[in-house]
Amino acid sequence: MSKRTEKTIVDIAEELKLSISTVSRALNDHPNISARTKEKVKKMANKLGYRPNAMAAGLRNNRSRTIGLVVPRISMFFPATISTVIQNKLHEHGYHVLICQSNDSLEQEIALAETLYSTRIEALVVSSTLYTTDFSHFDIFKDNNIPLVFFDRVPKDYQVKVVKGDDYLGGYTVTEHLIEKGCTDIVHISGPLTCNLYIDRVAGYKNALRKHKIPFKKSRIFYQELTRENAWQACEKIFAQKPWPDGIFAANDTTAITILEYCRKLNLRVPEDIKIVGYSNDPRAEIITPSITSVDQFPLLMGERVAAALLELMQQPGVPQKYSEEIVPIQLIERASSAATVSTRKTSVKKKIK
Repeated sequence: MSKRTEKTIVDIAEELKLSISTVSRALNDHPNISARTKEKVKKMANKLGYRPNAMAAGLRNNRSRTIGLVVPRISMFFPATISTVIQNKLHEHGYHVLICQSNDSLEQEIALAETLYSTRIEALVVSSTLYTTDFSHFDIFKDNNIPLVFFDRVPKDYQVKVVKGDDYLGGYTVTEHLIEKGCTDIVHISGPLTCNLYIDRVAGYKNALRKHKIPFKKSRIFYQELTRENAWQACEKIFAQKPWPDGIFAANDTTAITILEYCRKLNLRVPEDIKIVGYSNDPRAEIITPSITSVDQFPLLMGERVAAALLELMQQPGVPQKYSEEIVPIQLIERASSAATVSTRKTSVKKKIK
């Protein structure tokens, strides 16, 4: 079987009896080339199956038109939605997006940073791993004035642009919501405290308890990767002995859905016996029965703001980056899993009478 050879502008020039420079200019819509010649060249290019060498063009004009995007897992609803928005917005401005996932591995994240730098990307967008606390592997981008934007999972004291959700307010709002629905013993299943998201949500949780004079108990908080397996194991510990909690704040919706399944196994009624609130407003939270109260992080808005922030930085070549942050709002979406029941409504009435 003969090996297929890539066609070049040399082949087009030979077929049309034109100079190589004329073909090159025609393919790049140079104003000095007539419309007739451009059409003739492009038709021959299609006939021969010519593909432009983007890398070679990038080397010539020092622009690759490519943006790197690193996310923890593309399979998760929140980063997947944001990635789609970023890709679409940047495509509108003529950029291609190279999407990579770190799989929440710091080692992979470091390797991806090195690889993306070597591919001559023009800018980089990152949502870091759960365990990234040292961001020095991104210094090479800053040192070479390559625009760098972090979103969602972000550094605290690193001189870059940051776009993140209001996770402190999210943690506070969820906890206060459960208290207002009558809960007095609230478990929080958090992610690891190496990540800004969970530092802020835990702070919100603790302060809401403090405001309502409910004691914080170390035994009522779990720090773990927010997988289905870990959520099930946490439930086994939570319900191993009584008293059982009357409310659970899960730091993602996968965990909240798993808690709901575990409660069914124990014949616990949701929301009558226990109330559950998740986080991120995954579409699954709305269609499961009972539907799960969750926190909308507005991924479409975050994606738009990340893209806008990056494009703005790219219009300021050579300007050293400084730390600046943009906060995307959150909203509690109330559903059946935390609805007031007859008993909680009666308790609320008694409190008002007193």
